[in-house]
Amino acid sequence: MMKRVLRVLVISVFLISVLLPFLWVIYNSFKPGWDIISNPWALPSSPRWENYVNAWTKAQIGSFFMNSLLISTATMVILIPVSAMAAYVLAKFPFRGSGLIYGGFLSGMMVPQFLTIVPLVMLTQQMHLFDSKLGLVAVYVAFSLPFTIFVLYGFFQTLPDEMLEAATLDGASDASAFWKVMLPLARPGLLVALIFNAIGLWNEYNLALVLVPSPENSTLPLGIARLTTTQQYQSDWGALFAGMVIVMAPVMVLYWMFRDKVHESMLAGAIKG
Repeated sequence: MMKRVLRVLVISVFLISVLLPFLWVIYNSFKPGWDIISNPWALPSSPRWENYVNAWTKAQIGSFFMNSLLISTATMVILIPVSAMAAYVLAKFPFRGSGLIYGGFLSGMMVPQFLTIVPLVMLTQQMHLFDSKLGLVAVYVAFSLPFTIFVLYGFFQTLPDEMLEAATLDGASDASAFWKVMLPLARPGLLVALIFNAIGLWNEYNLALVLVPSPENSTLPLGIARLTTTQQYQSDWGALFAGMVIVMAPVMVLYWMFRDKVHESMLAGAIKG
């Protein structure tokens, strides 16, 4: 009985520590700046929807939002197929040196970002990709490949070889067997990789700060950082909180839509592992 009470207490404290800041940001996004300063914990007397309008238009959050959406989508369109093909070959067609290649991909997850900043700036400048959306997409794909291949490699290993053999006996080529048989079976792994990468890319700040310094190419985290600086002088804290909600909303909606599938996929992977 005592263990159950303690477990409920710990879960309740954790839940409050997570939900309270989130709810505080949301209801403060509907308050004027002076009310946030004078009564930070009070509920808004009447919703101030113009905070979202000011954040979207005057603070250019709308432009930053579209940049992040374009860059994240382009990255995922390139990243998922390339990672799936690499993970599939390494998992199902081992060859001499395949373990070394897989280890090379995994070692990429151990390289700190700050050690690559100077080489990345020099490389993108030489390739005329510095301060461009295309250059940031290329860097994001390169940095996301190790984790994505690691996740998909495990899922492809759990798929039965009999399915591949049956497709081959039916006359399917290696490419056809991959696209029509094995890839659909690995859909749970693809979904997990897509969601976790999407969340990471949407919130990425350090690489974007260095590689896209101009406002017209800036992503949403950079826009929020600039908004934080400007609102300290304009005292429009409501617009700042509204901008934070705009950043969080897509991630929350994406996870809420696919939460059951993500939980099932991770549980299935844990059981098979």
